[in-house]
Amino acid sequence: MFTRRHFLKQGAVATGALLVGTHRAWAGANNRVRIAVVGIHGMGQTHLREFAALPDVEVAALCDVDENLFPGVIEKHFTKQNRPKPKTYTDLRKLYEDKEIDAVTILTPNHWHALAGIWAMQAGKHVRIAKPSSHTFFEGQKLVEAAKKYDVIVQDGCEQRSNPCAQTMAKFLRDGGLGEVYMAKGMCYKWRPTIKHFEDEPVPKGVDYDLWQGPAPRRPFNQNRFHYNWHWNWTYGNGDLGNQGAHEMDIARLGLGVKLPTKVTSMGGHFLFDDDQQTPNALMSMFEFPNPDGVADKKKILQFEVRGWITNREGFSEGVKDAANTYMTSDSNNIGNLFYGSKGYMAKHLKVWKTFMGEKREPGPSDEGLGSHYAAFIRAIRDHDQKATNANIEEGFYSCALVHLANISYRLGRSLDFDPVTMTFPHDKEATAMLTREYRAPYVVPEKV
Repeated sequence: MFTRRHFLKQGAVATGALLVGTHRAWAGANNRVRIAVVGIHGMGQTHLREFAALPDVEVAALCDVDENLFPGVIEKHFTKQNRPKPKTYTDLRKLYEDKEIDAVTILTPNHWHALAGIWAMQAGKHVRIAKPSSHTFFEGQKLVEAAKKYDVIVQDGCEQRSNPCAQTMAKFLRDGGLGEVYMAKGMCYKWRPTIKHFEDEPVPKGVDYDLWQGPAPRRPFNQNRFHYNWHWNWTYGNGDLGNQGAHEMDIARLGLGVKLPTKVTSMGGHFLFDDDQQTPNALMSMFEFPNPDGVADKKKILQFEVRGWITNREGFSEGVKDAANTYMTSDSNNIGNLFYGSKGYMAKHLKVWKTFMGEKREPGPSDEGLGSHYAAFIRAIRDHDQKATNANIEEGFYSCALVHLANISYRLGRSLDFDPVTMTFPHDKEATAMLTREYRAPYVVPEKV
């Protein structure tokens, strides 16, 4: 966390030099960054709480298509905390017209992420976009282009990059601590019960469901196409590979030191439950990357697995407190990364990494530490320094790209060759067409941002 003195110092450096969002002088009233939260169901309230706790940051506005959420959220996070009540909006386009808002954090469903981010950049706002920052490969490309064009701070939502242990992990691997790192594993073993089946029904009072659907085709209202369960519908979400898995995919790519693959294969299915879920609850994906510096085969491998039911500790019994010598654990779930090198292997959790060296797997170097992705975003705004975000949108694009490529392979039921230069599947028009999607006017992610 950064101190109030740090923020004031950085703000003073930027005074008179940085124009934010509305093109007003940066040193506004009370030297304060005014931020809006777009999407206040679930994680939106976490963002609200974290930003409100930072020095000289005000959560000045809330935006959600479900008006029913406003009273409870305002009472809990503002009235009872003696904070000024925020403005409320149901239409983010109206929010973006508010010249008093410096930055927005976007926590809409995935199918809205890119368009909401691009519109915010075009309005001059700094933007933080929840993972996965794009719903399709094409949208990730457009976010990168927009961030460069509009010269605003854009932070990808993969928060682990702000943890000191993630940064020292990457440095340790880059410096040869494990020798030649040839393979990474990411896992998302997270208990997911059935979402059941629900019939279509009238739109609840106070919900702008047409705006919620936005770029997606118009469909009748359904509980499984609304709060949270949209994750398991291809029209709006990317399954658990793009949900919880996006964090571990990002760390796997960071530690392996790769960008886009040349080959991808993915297989799995939706097992056990007869319900409305479209995305797989068990998925195994493999990626192959070029590695010109490799001693033998000039490639690296990234393996990722999603498992949603009847999971375990992968050899460790329940209740083991220090399970770092295996797949990482988080409450009842197993979530984390492994890296394999010529000298040993590394186990990486949210806040700690440990190494096990040689044939005897003796304990080696380790490190731990958590940071604040929220504080990093604010610091980047004050410094007008994209690098200070710890996770710029281009890095987010590469990590999301792996999610999208794996899902395309799964949905087509075949392995695919990918060209990282042309960013297409050579000789596979069907797969290439799935790098983007059709949009419903006027909610169109533009070819030219």
